Amino acid sequence: MAEPLRAVKGMNDILPPSVPRTERLPDSALWQWFEASVRTVMQRYGYQNLITPAVEPTALFVRGLGEVTDIVEKEMYSFVDAMNGDKLTLRPEATAGIVRAMIEHNALYNGPLRLWTMGAMFRHEKQQKGRYRQFHQLDVEALGYAGPDVDAEQILMVRSLWRELGLVEGRDVRLELNSLGQSDERRAHRAALVSHFEQHAALLDEDSRRRLVSNPLRILDTKNPAMQAIVESAPKLLDFLGAESLAHFDAVRAALDAAGLQYRVNPRLVRGMDYYNLTVFEWMTDKLGSQGTVCGGGRYDGLIEQLGGKPAPAVGFGLGIERLLLLIQELGIAAPSAAPTAYAVVPSPAAMPKVLLVLEALRAAGVSVLMHAGGGGMKSQFKRADASGARYALIFGDDELARGELSLKNLRDPNAPQRSLPLADVARWSSELVNA
Repeated sequence: MAEPLRAVKGMNDILPPSVPRTERLPDSALWQWFEASVRTVMQRYGYQNLITPAVEPTALFVRGLGEVTDIVEKEMYSFVDAMNGDKLTLRPEATAGIVRAMIEHNALYNGPLRLWTMGAMFRHEKQQKGRYRQFHQLDVEALGYAGPDVDAEQILMVRSLWRELGLVEGRDVRLELNSLGQSDERRAHRAALVSHFEQHAALLDEDSRRRLVSNPLRILDTKNPAMQAIVESAPKLLDFLGAESLAHFDAVRAALDAAGLQYRVNPRLVRGMDYYNLTVFEWMTDKLGSQGTVCGGGRYDGLIEQLGGKPAPAVGFGLGIERLLLLIQELGIAAPSAAPTAYAVVPSPAAMPKVLLVLEALRAAGVSVLMHAGGGGMKSQFKRADASGARYALIFGDDELARGELSLKNLRDPNAPQRSLPLADVARWSSELVNA
């Protein structure tokens, strides 16, 4: 017998609740609830859905993310297409692909767009709690909007999603905020950073010494405990911002203050991609260990031009779905039950044609019905009906069918009387089950 094959390391199956798991991973019912919550929030804010390919030209990410980022240098799944020699990459993030699609289809011709997508991303990185090599992300983008109003809107949109999911801001998740200013302000800050870190070169780790030449701003994001003191004493970008950048940041803060959203200005907050400017933000949690970011984003006004499009402002955020669902599990928040409304108990296989006709009528009316299949006696069928979580059992016994009826049994209330319902009048009593 051949050895069974297993999933690729760091890439997980999303299983239904009825399938036992060897790891504590969120089941598909939790995913479905999250996805439905996202669609609800996106519709409220007027954001449209789009879907982009999982494979893109490697050059898209090199140009968009920056050659010296960890993602491009270490983490991308890249390969050469054996058919034509093209250099391709499994997408490590969603923003660059969305911007590529908007440029390719001239999508901003008729004005700005608010967009969102969900899908799988791929990074060959060390596995940590809630971080996998295939992971899934919610990505939200507003293209063509320059003002701080949309920055604030997106941050408040995330708060609306937290509330939809039962998370409490300030307790379960907290907001950190910063401004990266504009390129000339970052250049001045960069020069000051390089000077500061050169004075403490002996304390820098290998990654930081490399970044001192290529991207010193990323040193501020180090997780190395031995470097925290020199990072804390480094020059702060906020001190280098000009009047326009400060006014933009102040307007975002004023909108959040008016909405009663608490946050912390973190002058060390940077993002992992090179394309960000002005507003950047992260939603953090203390419930998942040292890797506390569950959502992050900000403004990236130069990326569309950088990828070959006409200059246009943009702002967006990404949310790691696996990490968020692990947080929901840690907090003991339960997804609404995905159990069917009814379970059809069918003692006689000969009755199946008539039973299927009734069940299809119920489903067309909006009733969720799980039909017993595979035979078995009444006792075993009722055991499965109870295990399904269904509220009702629909009993298609020979005697009931001979009378043109079925029996309705309430599985969750043992004191409720069993009732007979006419097969010829499904449309009338089906509404009772829809509203149950």
